[in-house]
Amino acid sequence: MGNRPGELNALLESVAAQHTPAVRIVVVANGTPLPPLPEEVTGVALAENEGVAGGRNAALARLREFGDVDLVIDLDDDGLLISPDVFDRVVELYKDDARLGIVSFRIADERGRTQRRHIPRLRASDPMRRGYVTTFLGGGHALSMAMLEETGGWPDEFFYAHEETDLAWRALDADWRILYEPELVLQHPWTSPTRHAVYHRMVARNRVWLAKRHLPAVLVPLYLGVWAALTVARTRSPAGLRAWFGGFAEGVRVACGRRKPMSWRTVWRMTRLGRPPVI
Repeated sequence: MGNRPGELNALLESVAAQHTPAVRIVVVANGTPLPPLPEEVTGVALAENEGVAGGRNAALARLREFGDVDLVIDLDDDGLLISPDVFDRVVELYKDDARLGIVSFRIADERGRTQRRHIPRLRASDPMRRGYVTTFLGGGHALSMAMLEETGGWPDEFFYAHEETDLAWRALDADWRILYEPELVLQHPWTSPTRHAVYHRMVARNRVWLAKRHLPAVLVPLYLGVWAALTVARTRSPAGLRAWFGGFAEGVRVACGRRKPMSWRTVWRMTRLGRPPVI
């Protein structure tokens, strides 16, 4: 969005320092002019801010034009790759598993701390616990292009919030695996999600859309009921609660794209992975 030029330059330097070089590098300017970029970097300038999902889809569209990309790595512009072997490890992981769809990096601040919300499982006491999961972290992750061709890209309608879970549920339903690999680190500042003005509304609206798009009908009220109860218990801001319930109502009222409920086999698979789709 053009507000982190120093961080973006540092990130691009950390990408250039990888032992396995990137075949293509794309930077999306989301509703802002493109900044000066290194010669090897392709810039895509969007006329308006299309959100996280729209920006990533714009990058994917540009990569498909090149036609020589098998794996995609998404990195937030205020992130930093602190090890030069991240791409090496990603390539090896995909080489060893033909059905590996998504690899989630560990997000850690400059002191090595990982926030609980950045651990993609319910039992989040140990950020170093590696394993298969049911969602992944947007700030740093790798995607199989073959998986994207089968399941579709990012949900443009979501703009921001839960877009990773939407993609993850589609991947799981198509029998792809999602791996959380804590040895792959994206350094990222310690932040609060509520720093975004639209946080409460988008989180609630998109939570409803997730349920409407992907859950078997009987699970929709269970999933939304659990999250409504958790939100009321956790939120201390009356304004935040008002925004959340406004977003919830918007999600119920507004269409959200094609409904394709996941199979009960996927529900059971997610349950065995530790996160049934009602929590």
